[in-house]
Amino acid sequence: MKNLIRTLLLVLGMLLSLHAGASAANSKLIILCYHEVAEEALSLSDPYAVDVQLLSKQLAWMKGQGYHFVSVDDILADRNGTRPLPEKAVLLSFDDGYQSMYSKVFPILKQFKAPAVVALVGSWLLPRDDQEVQYGDIWVPRSRFLSWDEIREMKASGLIEIASHSFAMHKGVTANPQGGSEPAYTSPSWSEGKYESYDAYLARAAADMKKNSDFLAEKLGERPRVMVWPYGAYNFRVTKLAGELGMPITMSLDDGINTGKTPLQAMRRVLMDARTRIPELAFQFHQLEKFPDGVRPESSRIMHVDLDYIYDPDPAQQDRNIDALLDRVKAMGVSTVYLQAFADPKGTGEAEALYFPNRYLPMRADLFNRVAWSLDTRCDVKVYAWMPLLAFKLPDSNPVAGKLVLAAARDGSPPQVKGYRRLSPYSAEARATIRGIYEDLARGAHFHGLLFHDDATLSDDEDVSADAQAWYQQQGLPLNPAEARKDPAMLAAWTSEKIKRLDDFSLELTELVRIYEPALKVARNYYAPVVLNPASETWFAQSYRSGLQHYDYVAVMAMPYMEQAEQPKKWMQSLLHDVKDIPGALDKTVFELQATNWRTNQPVPTEELVDTVNTLHEQGARHFAYYPDDQFKDQPKLSVIRRVFSMKSNPAE
Repeated sequence: MKNLIRTLLLVLGMLLSLHAGASAANSKLIILCYHEVAEEALSLSDPYAVDVQLLSKQLAWMKGQGYHFVSVDDILADRNGTRPLPEKAVLLSFDDGYQSMYSKVFPILKQFKAPAVVALVGSWLLPRDDQEVQYGDIWVPRSRFLSWDEIREMKASGLIEIASHSFAMHKGVTANPQGGSEPAYTSPSWSEGKYESYDAYLARAAADMKKNSDFLAEKLGERPRVMVWPYGAYNFRVTKLAGELGMPITMSLDDGINTGKTPLQAMRRVLMDARTRIPELAFQFHQLEKFPDGVRPESSRIMHVDLDYIYDPDPAQQDRNIDALLDRVKAMGVSTVYLQAFADPKGTGEAEALYFPNRYLPMRADLFNRVAWSLDTRCDVKVYAWMPLLAFKLPDSNPVAGKLVLAAARDGSPPQVKGYRRLSPYSAEARATIRGIYEDLARGAHFHGLLFHDDATLSDDEDVSADAQAWYQQQGLPLNPAEARKDPAMLAAWTSEKIKRLDDFSLELTELVRIYEPALKVARNYYAPVVLNPASETWFAQSYRSGLQHYDYVAVMAMPYMEQAEQPKKWMQSLLHDVKDIPGALDKTVFELQATNWRTNQPVPTEELVDTVNTLHEQGARHFAYYPDDQFKDQPKLSVIRRVFSMKSNPAE
């Protein structure tokens, strides 16, 4: 009998554990981010100041719609399986610790019995009441912020969770030689002619977090459990530091709803502002509830930009080139820029230098981060770092430079480099070097996505390097293409292995970069024949269907002149037809058009590009890019191409 009872209890425990895990996985949580709450006059001058009456109406609307206000304790209970979150859960958060939090917000929270997180900047609370606080570039009275008596009263109510918002890092630091300012918690600083080491940067971030945690513990008798990142800027290196300091929950400004799969150290928040009236709030909540991650898929208009065009050995001319680029991108109104991060001045498709500090290749100019940050902050576009997967031309002094993809010669001569000069994905040393290059990029720049270059291929004669053949032998595959072609099944297996090798390595690099850019999106260039003729997978080691599974976007090079199509319009229609044949493919496929006919070295007429976009868009295509963009020759013509590339003219479908 005792054994039976013990068995029943064990089974019951397992069932409860499974139920708890399922509940956490299925939970959804909306976190709202407020700043100042003020009377209407101030809310008109400060875009993030919400009118106090509007705040009350927002909470009333949420309650009337069946939303439940939850606390940090509720979130932790849900995650550890002891108590699931209610349906339609909402957590309120208020950043910066303005005095209005006590005088205006706290009474409303008590009225609605709504818990909230209040994030405090320690250095802003340090001065005496009769002193001033440096707030960005200005000085404001200490009375603009909460007093310690007000903080203690709110905390004692049980409604308010006090969080850290840094001690003195709610600011930018000089992050490049040109004096650009970027968020202190995610940017190694530049001073005295050199960059701060990454270890020193992490030590600076850890010291600031610890200082604020100690400060709040001294004043309130309790350390914070939540870290709220200034400007929403974070990476997984600093979230790890926060966890080690007793803050397992950290909050960003990433878009979307939180699910049970959202890491506690990367909780998403919806930024509220003065324009968020009830109709806008209702629309936002509808979007958050409708889509799996709470983000409505939008169409894209993308400029593919060469930094080789922008670079100039004359710093003054280079500055003018950057300004002209920013003006052009802003006037174009696109959503995204694919920005070259490698130098290829000879147009070989190989990276002979890089546009960011790194340990492996010459740096042509420290340009990528500066331009990417300027595009983000001044043009409001998403920036993808355009990088080779394999085509890095290492210095001859580097022993890894010889670890190359080799093609078997059909005449029996020795294997040789064919096409792009690429490092072999089968070489452990080459992969380690490429990982290092990507890590250097991610550590020193801010961007939203990666675009893997069109070098990510292996022809049907590649790779027969020694490292590749050793792997084939281990897998029981043919050692060379001649052997593989003798048996269709073996050729298919050989091709599948190469496709998987390229896919897996790109995904490995993606996860590496995501440590530093947690909200990273990924696109990869694919050749159009892979879509039009599945048999061509063997010629490229690319699978369109596999790409749709692995990447956020597949950027298909929809370039009929490059493919020598006799009837370009008919060719484009065939490409669109084959994309549409795959359910969901239009949502992830970027049609990348050519603005130059490289075979004639003549520009493709802008009106032709406009006509192509209109034709494809009318039939369901949602994402378009073009390459190249020549700002010096106005090619494509800005006044014409913007008709179909401006997101103002093409709102999300």
